[in-house]
Amino acid sequence: MTVLDSRPEVPGESDHDASVEALLAASGAATIGDVGQGRGPAWLDAWLTDRATDVVAWRRHIHAHPELARREYGTTELITKLLTSAGLRPKVLPGGTGVVCDVGTGARCVALRADLDALPLTEATGLPFASTVDGVAHACGHDVHTTVLLGAGLALATADELPGRVRLVFQPAEEVMPGGALDAIDAGVLDGVERIFGLHCDPRLPAGKIGTRVGALTSAADLVELTLTSPGGHTSRPHLTADLVHGLGTVITSLPAVLSRRVDPRSGTVLVWGAVHAGEAANAVPQEGILRGTLRTADRDTWRILEPLVESSVKALLAPTGVGYELNYRRGVPPVVSDEESTTLLRAGVEAALGPDALAPTEQSSGGEDFGWYLEHVPGAFARLGVWSGEGQMRDLHQPTFEADERALLTGIRVMVHTALAALAS
Repeated sequence: MTVLDSRPEVPGESDHDASVEALLAASGAATIGDVGQGRGPAWLDAWLTDRATDVVAWRRHIHAHPELARREYGTTELITKLLTSAGLRPKVLPGGTGVVCDVGTGARCVALRADLDALPLTEATGLPFASTVDGVAHACGHDVHTTVLLGAGLALATADELPGRVRLVFQPAEEVMPGGALDAIDAGVLDGVERIFGLHCDPRLPAGKIGTRVGALTSAADLVELTLTSPGGHTSRPHLTADLVHGLGTVITSLPAVLSRRVDPRSGTVLVWGAVHAGEAANAVPQEGILRGTLRTADRDTWRILEPLVESSVKALLAPTGVGYELNYRRGVPPVVSDEESTTLLRAGVEAALGPDALAPTEQSSGGEDFGWYLEHVPGAFARLGVWSGEGQMRDLHQPTFEADERALLTGIRVMVHTALAALAS
C-alpha cells in the first residue's frame, strides 16, 4: 500500500480542543440519545457512554470547517490526531488528504469507508456551528460520515480482541469527477480486503433507521461537455457560415431523444443539460459555444456503452450543420451495486446494533456515488443512514438548508462496528 506517514503530533492541538469546547458551549447541547444502548458489546456501550459528547464535538467541528475536494487538510489532520491518540497508526494518502488505518490484527480484513469533502455552496441552516468558510458547506452529510467512521474506529480500538482487521478508509474528493475513490484504490486501500461497507445520509429516513437494498442503490453518472466552433458571421447570411446556435439547439433537443431510442428504456438512462453558453450579440453568429450536462443510468451494462453511443450520435447530428465540435466525455462513477451476501451481513449488523425494526427498504436513486468504484474490485454493500428528525420539512441533500439529526451519529457508529464484526465472523 502506497501511503505517506502522518505526523505523530499535530500542531495547535490545544487550539483545536478550545475550539471544540467553544462549539459545544455555543450550541448548548452535547447529549444525544443512543437507541442501541445496552445491545453490546460491552466495550462499545462503554465507549459510546464515555465519548458521545466528543462524537458530537468532532462532527460540529468538521461541519464548521468544511473543505473542498482534495483540500481536506484540516479534516485529515483531525482524523490522524485522534486515531494516533488511541494508539493506532493512521497513514495519509499520497495526495496529502485522506487517511487509511487498520484496527486489529490477523490475516482477514474488511473495510469501512467514509468521504471527507464538502460542497461549494453557502450554508443557510442558521445552526450555531454552521460553516465558517464562505461558499463552502457540508450539505451532503460527509461531516456525519467522517465522524461515524472515526467513532467506529476508535470504539473498535478499545476491544480486547477482534476476529481480524478492520480497515478505516477516509476518502477525499467524493463530490468531483474523477472522484477520490480511484486515488484511494490506486494507493492500495483495498489490498487484502475481503469486503467493504459504507453509509450515506438520507434525509428521507428518520434517525434510527437504516435503508438497505440488494442490487443497484445509485446510478452511474457521467459528465458530457461539448465545445462547438464556427467561423462566425452575420445572422443575415447564415448560409455563408455554420450556424453554431442552431447546432447547439440540435444537440440539446435531439441527443436526449436519440439516446432514449438507442438504449433499453428500463435502464433509467437520462441526459439532462445543466449549462449552455454562446454569443452575446443578437445579430452575430458566435464562433464558440459550450454545452454541459450529466448522463445517468441505473444499469451497469448500459453505462459501459454510453460513451461510444454519445460520440457517434453527436457526430451524426452535427454533420449536416457544418459546425465543428470537440467532445469531452468524462466517465464519472459506476452504479453502487450491493451484492446479496454483503447486504445480508450489513443487515445482520443493523439488527445486532439496533434491532430488526431499524431496517427499512430503500429505492435506487439517480444520484451518483463513487463508492461504486470499490465494488468494481471487491464485494460490499452500501446503506442509507436516516438523518431526518421526524419533525418539520425534509431538507434534501445538496441544499443550503440540509440538516442532519445528530442521533444518527451513534446509530451509524453502532451499525458500522457491528457490520464489521459480522463480516469478520462470517
